[in-house]
Amino acid sequence: MSAVEQASDTPRMRILVVDDSSLVRLYYRNALEAAGFNVEQAINGIEAMEKVLAHAFDLVIVDVNMPRMDGLSFIRALRRGPPDVATIPALIISTESGQQDIADSRNAGANFYLVKPVSDADLVRHVAALTGASA
Repeated sequence: MSAVEQASDTPRMRILVVDDSSLVRLYYRNALEAAGFNVEQAINGIEAMEKVLAHAFDLVIVDVNMPRMDGLSFIRALRRGPPDVATIPALIISTESGQQDIADSRNAGANFYLVKPVSDADLVRHVAALTGASA
C-alpha cells in the first residue's frame, strides 16, 4: 500500500465549528479542511449540543456571543455531559478580549481562548495542538 493510500485510509479528525456568522464558519471550514480536518458546523449552542450528543468530535471551536445558547453556556453544558462528550477539547474564538472574558471562558471549561480575527495559520496551529494532530 502506498503512502497516499495509507493517508486516505486514516480517519480525519472531526471538528465542530459553532458560530452564528456564516462567513466565520466558512472561513474556519476552508482553513481546517485544507489542513486535512473534517468540519461540521452549528449556528448556536443548542444545535452544537445536539450534534455532540449524536456524533463524536475531536474538538469544538466556539464563539461566545450567539443567540439561543451562547458559547459559555454551551461549554458548561458540554462539561456536564456524558464522559465522551465532557472531555472534548473546546477552543473559544471571540471578539471579546478582556481579562474577565478569558477568565469566564476558563471557568466555563474552555481549553484555550483566541481573539478574533485569527489567521489560517494560527487557527490550524491551535487546532492541531488541541487535537494532537500534526499541522
